[in-house]
Amino acid sequence: MSHGPRSGLAAVSSALLAMSRHLEVRDVLKTIVASARELLDAQYAALGVPDDHGGFAQFVVDGVSDEQWKAIGPLPRQHGILASMLREARPERLGDVRKDPRFEGWPAAHPDLVDFLGLPIRDGEEVMGALFLANKNCPKPDGGCGFTADDEELLGILAQHAAIALTNARLYERSRELTIAEERSRLAHELHDAVSQKLFSLRLTAQAAATLVDRDPARAKGELQQVAALAAEAAEELRAAVVELRPAALDEDGLVATLRTQIQVLDRAHTARVTFAGHGVKALPAAQEEALLRVAQEALHNALRHSSPEHVAVTLHRRGAATVLRVTDDGSGFDPRTVRRAGRHLGLVSMRDRASGAGGTLTVESAPGKGTTIEMEVPGG
Repeated sequence: MSHGPRSGLAAVSSALLAMSRHLEVRDVLKTIVASARELLDAQYAALGVPDDHGGFAQFVVDGVSDEQWKAIGPLPRQHGILASMLREARPERLGDVRKDPRFEGWPAAHPDLVDFLGLPIRDGEEVMGALFLANKNCPKPDGGCGFTADDEELLGILAQHAAIALTNARLYERSRELTIAEERSRLAHELHDAVSQKLFSLRLTAQAAATLVDRDPARAKGELQQVAALAAEAAEELRAAVVELRPAALDEDGLVATLRTQIQVLDRAHTARVTFAGHGVKALPAAQEEALLRVAQEALHNALRHSSPEHVAVTLHRRGAATVLRVTDDGSGFDPRTVRRAGRHLGLVSMRDRASGAGGTLTVESAPGKGTTIEMEVPGG
C-alpha cells in the first residue's frame, strides 16, 4: 500500500480500536461508518444491514445531517448497486455511480454522489452488510474515480475487522437477551408470589368487610381501610417489579425516541402538559441509557402523581462531554431538607443509586410551591 508506514498504520489502528470498544450493534455500525469515512477521506459513508424482506434492517450514514436524513425519507430498498454488492459479494469502484446501468436514482433530498467505493461485509459465506463511500475529497482524473486500488484494499481490511466486531456485538446482544429472559422469568416468579399473597389477603379482608357492613359498620370501615392499604402495596410491588425490566423499545429505538414516545403518551393521558426536547445526544452505553430512562420515568411519576403540575418539561441535551437529563415541573414542590422522608416517598434514593451506578450524578432542586427540578448527568453522548 502507498500509505505512509506511520500515518497509515496509525489511522488503521485507531479505526480498529474504535470498533473493538463497542458491544452494542448500533454503536459498532456507527463506528465502522465514521472510521471508514475518516480513513479514506470521503464526503459520505453508509452501511446497510439487510433484512429478509428486500429492505434494510439497519442503515447507518455518516456525513449527512439529521435534517438531511429526515428529509431523505424511508430506508432504501435492496436495489441497484446496493443489491449487487449484497448478491454478488464483490467490491464496486466507480467513477460516477449515476452513469452505471444499475443506478436507479434516489430521493430528491438525497445528496449527489459521484465517485463510489463499496464492498460487502462478510462472515464466511454470510453477507452481513454493504459498506460504501462516496465523493472522495481529492482531485479526480477526468471521468475517473477518486478512490484508488489502495483505498479498496484498505477498506477491505476494515471490512474484515468490521465483520468480527459485528459478530461479537451480535453475540453480546444475544447473550444479554438470554440474561434478560432469565431475569424476566425470575421476576415473574417473584411477582407471582408477592402479589398473589397480597391479593389473597385483600380478598379475605374484603369478604370480612362485606360480612360486617350491616352489623358492625365501624369494624367494616377498618377492614375497608385495610383493603385500600393492601391494594396500594400490591400496586407498588407490581410497579417495582415492572420497572426492573429493560423495555424492548430502548433496544430497538434508542433513548431519545423511547422517551419521546412515552412522554407523548403521558401528555395525552394527563391534564398536565408534558413535553420533551432532545438536543444533539448521541447513543450511550446500554446501562447509561437504561438508568436515564428509569430516572426520567420515576421523576415523571412523582411530578404527575404528587405535585399537581400544569406543565412538566423533560429535556435531554449535551453539556460539554456529558449528557444531561432534566425533568422540571411547576407543581407543589417539597422541602429538600426533609430529605429522609421525601427520599423514601419520592424514590430519590433509588434515583441516586441509578445515577451513581451509571457513573453519573443526580441533583434535586425544590421548594414548597416552587415546583421541582431533577437533573441527572452522565459522561459521554
